[in-house]
Amino acid sequence: MKRYDLLVVGGGIAGVAAAVSAARQGLTVLIVEKFGCLGGALCNSLVYPFMQHRTLESGKLLSDGIFGEIKKRHADYGEASWETFKFVFDDMVTEAGVDVLFHATVFQIHTDGRTLKAVSVATKSGIVECEARYFLDASGDGELLMMAGCDYQLGRESDGFCQPMTTCFRMSGVDIERFKQEHEELIRLYNQQQQEGRIRNPRENILVFYGQGKDILHLNTTRVVKLNPVDAVEVSRAEMEARRQVWEMFTFLKTHAPSCKNAELITIANHIGVRESRKLKGVYILTGDDLRQMVHFDDTIAVANYSIDIHNPTGTGTTMYKFEKDNYYYIPYRSLLPKEYDNMLVAGRCLSADHEAHSAARVMPTCACMGEAAGTAFAVSNDTGATLHAVDVQEVRRRLTCAGAVVD
Repeated sequence: MKRYDLLVVGGGIAGVAAAVSAARQGLTVLIVEKFGCLGGALCNSLVYPFMQHRTLESGKLLSDGIFGEIKKRHADYGEASWETFKFVFDDMVTEAGVDVLFHATVFQIHTDGRTLKAVSVATKSGIVECEARYFLDASGDGELLMMAGCDYQLGRESDGFCQPMTTCFRMSGVDIERFKQEHEELIRLYNQQQQEGRIRNPRENILVFYGQGKDILHLNTTRVVKLNPVDAVEVSRAEMEARRQVWEMFTFLKTHAPSCKNAELITIANHIGVRESRKLKGVYILTGDDLRQMVHFDDTIAVANYSIDIHNPTGTGTTMYKFEKDNYYYIPYRSLLPKEYDNMLVAGRCLSADHEAHSAARVMPTCACMGEAAGTAFAVSNDTGATLHAVDVQEVRRRLTCAGAVVD
């Protein structure tokens, strides 16, 4: 294949934002994506909706730029369906001139000292060697950084357990208004059946969302604990366990909720949702204390206010620390920067953060903003000749602001 300026591993929302940002600033870009569409957790794991990304009091928009464009393009399609995001991402990368390899998995890397030179990719047509000047790990699970030998952390600091995995699903034919009236009593009955050993799902409530159609219920309520999302055997077990919980919840609602008596199971995510797995230990590790104290960094490249949101990695319970009024926190460029390489960044769920900070920064709006920042940093490096460790971050911030992103 031709040599690219930037190779992006992972075509989720962070990878797309990075690729489009870099391509619009003149770089040739290739996305290597293991599935058959762009969008990552949004499209393959049915993660819905977008979490909080405005301040609560003044309504200041914290995630904008390319993320704002993604939302606008989705609205322009005139459909409420989450499925139309697949069209949006295809449109954006095509218009920007980004090349995409679907059904492609990086399995080997080639380095020269502090420089990542190329990756070997398994594709439908065989093994392809892909060379690039810059590389971005937007895989979510930190697959590139792991293969490259970068320092990383798996799960929480105390025992290595990750936040639970969840398979989302949807039911149609639901009387939504009646379901809202029944919801509290259904949770009481669900908890009772848990205590009696009739429900295997350890989640403490029934988490649902609306807005995908007048009679459609979106459920983000399965919970698989104590399994490693980056262990091939354990994540395979998790996929099946989550589907058992999907059926358990569907039959529970069909049996006990009059609002669901005519419901049908219409969609199950084709990839289990992963909240946490490998996290880079980069030049700076963002901490929960940084977020609570709203520490401002000179090299801030994204801001956010989604809660510190920790689903119990080993069982029941969810703890949240909410950012009230107009409070929000800052994410530094250094948390995208590996210590070991001069031409590689990470963006999205594998950023350099501790268990607490990661639980807040992992959501899709913030991941998109990190991706756009990474794409812009590659462009500044390309234009100036500086390594990613020496790049002018103030110029990165200036360009992000000019593109509509929020950095302060």
